[in-house]
Amino acid sequence: MSRKAAEAPLDDSPEVDNYVSRVLKTTKPLPPVTRENFLSELNWFNVAILTVVHITSVAGICCTKLRWETALFSVFYYYISCLGITAGYHRLWAHRSYNAGEFLQYFLAVAGAGAVQGSIKWWSRGHRAHHRYTDTELDPYNAREGFWWCHIGWMLIKPRRKPGVADVSDLSQNKVVRWQHRYYLILILVMTFAVPTAIPWLGWGDALGGCMYGGFVRLLFVHHSTFCVNSLAHWLGDAPFDDKHTPRDHLITALCTLGEGHHNFHHQFPMDYRNAIKWYQYDPTKWFIRACEKLGLASHLKVFPDNEVRKGQLTMELKRMHEAQEKLVWPQDSNDLPVISWASYVEQSAEWPLILVAGFIHDVASFIDEHPGGARYINKYLGKDATTAFFGGIYGHSNAAHNLLAMKRVGVLHGGIQLAVDDKAVPPSQRLTVARYAELLEHHVLRVDKEVLV
Repeated sequence: MSRKAAEAPLDDSPEVDNYVSRVLKTTKPLPPVTRENFLSELNWFNVAILTVVHITSVAGICCTKLRWETALFSVFYYYISCLGITAGYHRLWAHRSYNAGEFLQYFLAVAGAGAVQGSIKWWSRGHRAHHRYTDTELDPYNAREGFWWCHIGWMLIKPRRKPGVADVSDLSQNKVVRWQHRYYLILILVMTFAVPTAIPWLGWGDALGGCMYGGFVRLLFVHHSTFCVNSLAHWLGDAPFDDKHTPRDHLITALCTLGEGHHNFHHQFPMDYRNAIKWYQYDPTKWFIRACEKLGLASHLKVFPDNEVRKGQLTMELKRMHEAQEKLVWPQDSNDLPVISWASYVEQSAEWPLILVAGFIHDVASFIDEHPGGARYINKYLGKDATTAFFGGIYGHSNAAHNLLAMKRVGVLHGGIQLAVDDKAVPPSQRLTVARYAELLEHHVLRVDKEVLV
C-alpha cells in the first residue's frame, strides 16, 4: 500500500462501503503460499527465533537439573514477563485503559522486553489494527484464517496484506516508548538471558539452570501464553456480550493468559482496564493494575458504565431466547383462523368435540381422555361457552393449561372476542414474546395499512 493510501481518511464515502472494502478493492495481496514458494515466503527472522527457543527449551529440560529455587524463580519471572505484555503493552499502551506513573511505565517496558514480542510501538500498532479490523483481511492475526494461523502462523509466514491503518501517534510522543524502541535489542538480551541467568547464579549458584529454565523455558511459556490471546480466545468459549465477531470468554483461556481470556468482553469494551468484571473471575492483570493504583503507581482506571455493559449482556440473552423461541411451535395466528357463527359452532359440536373458551373454538378430541379432571367436565361443555369455568369458575387453570389449550384453536367465534384488548386471547407463553426490531416494524406497518384500509 502506498503512503498516500495509508494516510487516506477512514471515513466512508459514497463510492465504497467502508475502509476495508476500499483497501481490498484498490490493493492486491501477495500471491497465495504454495509448495513451490513456501520457503521464500517464510519470515526467516521469526522462524529462527521461535525455532531456537523451542529446541533449546526441550534440550534444557532434558539435560539440565531443575532446582526448586530455580523453579520458583522461573515461575515468578514468567509472571513478570507476562505482566509486561498484558498490563503494559496491552492494557496500558495499546488501549490506554489507565494511566501509569513513570516508574511503572519503565518497569512494564523492561518486563515486556523480556517476552521478546517486539517493541511497544510495533506491538501496539498491530494490536490496534487487530481491534479495528477484527476478522477481516486487514487484521494481522485474523482468526477466520484458522486456529494455528492466528496462534503462530502469522509470524512465520509473510503477511499476504499489510495490516490496516492504526494511529500510534500518541505512542510516538511517549518518552518511555521511544526509549524502549531505541534500546530494544539490548533490553532483550538483558531481560531474556542476562537477568534470569545472573539471579540464580548469584543467589544459589545455578547459572545454567537459570539460563535454561528462567530464560528459554520461561520464554517458551510466555510466548504461547500470549499467543493464546490471538488464537484460543477467538475459538474457545461463549459470547455473552456480542457474537458478530470471533472473540470468546472462557476460564481456560483466562488461566493460560493471565486473565486475558474474557475476550468477548474485552473486544466490546477495549478501553476498560478489566477483562473479567466479576470479582471471582480470574484476572491477575486486573488485580495487578488495581494494586498499582492503591500504591499510587497508576491512576484513572477506565471502567465502562455498568448500565451499558448490562445492555450488551441483555441483548445476547434476548437473542438466545429468540432463537429458542423460534424452535417452538406456537398457536396458529388468529387472523388465519376461520370466523364461525354461534349457530355453526353449535351445529358442528354435535358431530365433533368442540369447546368455546374466550372467543376461540377449540378441537379437544385428542384431550378428552387425558384431561386431569376427568372427561366428564369437558363433555359437559361441548358446544357451549366454557370461558367462565376455564378461568376460575370451576378451576383456575395453570399457564401450561392455557398454553396447551391455545394449540387446539380451530376457529374464532364471530363477535366473540376483541383481540386487541382482551388479554385472554394471548396464552401466557406468548405474553413475553421476544421480537426483533424488524418484526416489530413490519407489524407496525401492517397495522397502519389496516387502519388506512378501514
